[in-house]
Amino acid sequence: MITAPQMRAARALLGMDQRELAERTGLSLPTIQRMEASEGVIRGNVDSLMKLIAGLEQAGIELIGEGATSSMGGRGVRLRA
Repeated sequence: MITAPQMRAARALLGMDQRELAERTGLSLPTIQRMEASEGVIRGNVDSLMKLIAGLEQAGIELIGEGATSSMGGRGVRLRA
């Protein structure tokens, strides 16, 4: 699961705008905008969520659970909106 604030933070860490994220994930710009505007956990169809997560991971973002250890040794934290 990924929240809208985490999605915005991941995009900011990558230095990309919504349009570039849409292109990298194969999602439409309005879909990215809706996802980022949602409250809490992003809801959407499974295919879109999988494309989003895959696109972020391919760009270098590792999504891990809160308190879990990443493959690089970091720890998951919860981002607050």
